[in-house]
Amino acid sequence: MVRAVQDRDTPALFDWLIELLSFQGVSDAVAAGYIAQHGTARWADIAEGLSHRPPCPKLAGYWTFDGCGYRKTADTCAEPRHFSACPLPRYPLRNGHLNQMAHSLFLFIRDAADGDLVRWIDHQLQAADSLSAGQVAPLREAVVGPLRNVHGLSDKVLAMAFSFLLFAGGKRRPLWAKTAANLVAVDTLVHNYLHRTGILQRFCADHLYGEACYRPGGCAGIMDLVAAHIDARQFNPSFPAVFPRFVQSAIWRYCASNGLDVCNGNRINDSARCANTQCQLFQRCDRIVLSRLKIPKSRVSAAA
Repeated sequence: MVRAVQDRDTPALFDWLIELLSFQGVSDAVAAGYIAQHGTARWADIAEGLSHRPPCPKLAGYWTFDGCGYRKTADTCAEPRHFSACPLPRYPLRNGHLNQMAHSLFLFIRDAADGDLVRWIDHQLQAADSLSAGQVAPLREAVVGPLRNVHGLSDKVLAMAFSFLLFAGGKRRPLWAKTAANLVAVDTLVHNYLHRTGILQRFCADHLYGEACYRPGGCAGIMDLVAAHIDARQFNPSFPAVFPRFVQSAIWRYCASNGLDVCNGNRINDSARCANTQCQLFQRCDRIVLSRLKIPKSRVSAAA
């Protein structure tokens, strides 16, 4: 990835992104097994398919692709009369949703980023930095905001993928690293941890998992607040002092089955309050039961 960024190798970066972005909706093991058996969509394959100028009007460009509606199991889409000539169903992704994502991202890079993803990121971050007054939020939004309109790309998967990608910018691109350090990926493990410990309740930020995690007062904002009180340089001198992505990753590893598996809210027996007295946080944890989570509408609105 570092070499691909240095060489501004958009096809290589696209291929890497599509493989990583395919790890959504199922377990990592299932996604990895499917990719190992079937492969993924590649820049060269999509470019070749579109070079034949398929008649579907939705494939004309990024801004016309909205509402493709391809469904792999049903072999149908929003333009059934053009289905037989469409290259989109040919790519061996796990479902039609991912096929649409691959095409939408390809068209975004080709049309909105003029075929050069690295140059587009450089331009977005430099423009945002000139107006940001030292704030990080505009840098994050400069990258995530436009890509949020690509089919199938949510804040979570964008933060996950682009935190890795931007760290590959190295010392020559300090704005990349600054942005990457502040891209927080909130999955159910992190959200459930913040709920079970009572952190969401203490911030009056109770909400259901989903888009609300990235709204003002949600999980991502709380990660920013927590990170501001932790000097990450004590763990690695090369880290930035404020490192929300590192804090979020530490929480995820504390909970994940392939990490420490201590507070795994996805598969723990949560019919009663946690009784794990060996947990280092037991005395400070509110131990709120997930199965009893009932959020009044007023609290949801306040958190949003």
